[in-house]
Amino acid sequence: MSEELAPHPKDSPPGPRASPREVWKKGGRLLSVLLAVNVLLLACTLISGGAFNKVAVYDTDVFALLTTMMLLAVLWIVFYLLRTARCQDAVPYRDAHAGPIWLRGGLVLFGICTLVMDVFKTGYYSSFFECQSAIKILHPIIQAVFVIVQTYFLWVSAKDCIHTHLDLTRCGLMFTLTTNLAIWMAAVVDESVHQAHSYSGSQGNTSHTPLAPDPERTGGAGGGDPCPCSTAVCQIFQQGYFYLYPFNIEYSLFASTMLYVMWKNVGRLLASTHSHGHTPPRVSLFRETFFAGPILGLLLFVVGLAVFILYEVQVSEEREHTPQALVTYYSFNIVCLGLMTLVSLSGSVIYRFDRRAMDHHKNPTRTLDVALLMGAALGQYAISYYSIVAVVVGSPRDLLGALNLSHALLMIAQHTFQNVFIIESLHRGPPGAEPCEMPPKESCQGITFANLDAIHTLPSCPPTPRLVSPNLESPQEAVAIISAPRCHWRRRCLKDISLFLLLCNVILWILPAFGARPHFSNTVEVDFYGYSLWAAIVNICLPFGIFYRMHAVSSLLEVYVMS
Repeated sequence: MSEELAPHPKDSPPGPRASPREVWKKGGRLLSVLLAVNVLLLACTLISGGAFNKVAVYDTDVFALLTTMMLLAVLWIVFYLLRTARCQDAVPYRDAHAGPIWLRGGLVLFGICTLVMDVFKTGYYSSFFECQSAIKILHPIIQAVFVIVQTYFLWVSAKDCIHTHLDLTRCGLMFTLTTNLAIWMAAVVDESVHQAHSYSGSQGNTSHTPLAPDPERTGGAGGGDPCPCSTAVCQIFQQGYFYLYPFNIEYSLFASTMLYVMWKNVGRLLASTHSHGHTPPRVSLFRETFFAGPILGLLLFVVGLAVFILYEVQVSEEREHTPQALVTYYSFNIVCLGLMTLVSLSGSVIYRFDRRAMDHHKNPTRTLDVALLMGAALGQYAISYYSIVAVVVGSPRDLLGALNLSHALLMIAQHTFQNVFIIESLHRGPPGAEPCEMPPKESCQGITFANLDAIHTLPSCPPTPRLVSPNLESPQEAVAIISAPRCHWRRRCLKDISLFLLLCNVILWILPAFGARPHFSNTVEVDFYGYSLWAAIVNICLPFGIFYRMHAVSSLLEVYVMS
């Protein structure tokens, strides 16, 4: 393609030979990927080993590795910003599709929540600093600095197509991406350990959990707990930072996607600053809609918040209220997922009548969006299929089992049809790319005639055109203007559909992100698989499901803007 700096030699037109920098493009990418893979495997080994007390890897080792990686990433980001500021030719092109405002806005939102989490972690570890390792107090401070620097870097540089120090830039971007993935893995493992301890405490035994308390996690080196969190302030800090872990997880995933697009754009050559792009129309919420989608979406959003509050209150009370809370939770999700499935299918059907041309230009951002939608959906697919097997094979036939099975099946269908609708929307051309459909008898609409006799010479024109007088003083010079047909009904339907799906994805993100986990309140899967295996499945796959909802929101907002 003409966008790439280094086209394949056999596809290149006759002309000067490619420069050595262009030939080494794939080699530079391979070098940076190998660096990222090795660093990521090292981090994964230490993080997973630190989750088990039988392995001689402690939290201090994990914190030391993450702190070192974040410091190196910060140093590289500062070097990048200084280099691009001094060299005017460092960034000759900017990708108009990369780093949309809603993606950067989400990054800032999750970054702020991560900073609050770092404050809580610092307060928690400082509550008994006399028996804690210094690295545990230093780690959240360094992470706060890393989040601030990286958020500013991605806000100002997400669209860059840099053309200096290509190999160093690729390696720096991949290392920073790996750092975010390591932080994500550490957060998932820490949250899993916390949930395992909470579950074992509520059950009164530890037979179901492999994640037994680690003396190093509580600051001890032997039996007992020399660093108890006994004060009210310490407990608030402890509960607060675990509550904010989902935001830290989402921040790391958002930053990783933006860094990957920057890595793909290193050395990329565009014909112009807005090559193969188009200026998106000005966003005006609820404009040119039928209001049915926004109203129904807001209704489900409000009902979902009420269901979430009711669920949390009933689950936190005595266990006899848990089945009632699960029935309410599953019933709402079944209704919401069913409507989303039907609406997504309707949007795909509407596209069958859409005459806009497909946009086949190479776009790394769109390619990544599609890959993330498909990849992140695998997490929820896995949870749903595990639930289906547990319900069908091992569950008694009761109301809760039927609701659980229906919820899992609808979750699979909703993800499938929503992905089809979003991906097809992202590949459509901009508004106005299609010719307006006109019946043959109205083919001359939109034409202004100074001579009414001329109208009758056109057989396809209506016999009674509308007369408009541009000058009231000269009625004899009136002209006939045939109004253009209103052929935007499909566009309005698509806007309604995108807004409805957007609001539904927001509430379906809020429910699991803020602690609604029926996967553990409902004992069907726990009894069938055992807590150890089921906790590992949920804690690995659910963050991808949460990320899918947020990424779907950003994609649907783009669909709404471009419809």
